[in-house]
Amino acid sequence: MIKINKQENNTYNFSLNTTTGNALLYSVGFSSKEEIKNVVSGLKLLDKQHYKFERKTDHNGNFLFNLKDKKGQLIGNSQLYGSEAGMENGIKNLKKRIAILKVSESL
Repeated sequence: MIKINKQENNTYNFSLNTTTGNALLYSVGFSSKEEIKNVVSGLKLLDKQHYKFERKTDHNGNFLFNLKDKKGQLIGNSQLYGSEAGMENGIKNLKKRIAILKVSESL
């Protein structure tokens, strides 16, 4: 499930969730509803193209990843994971979720 939110500063962001509601990805802010709809619609295309998962560790030793498009622009980031294996599982689940996105779900 994709949930699009309008922020107080008139930007938009989205979260891509599992079917049980756990967030797999939190997007960066986008300036318009049209822009975010284009990005969300493009997620399915990213599945067929190369997108980049940037793996990171924060200063507390937690793991997270960023999703970037083929141009290297940041789309969003993950939640924090307590282990590297958990982060890799999150990436795997996000890839599966993107692969089965329905067009109606992305708008």
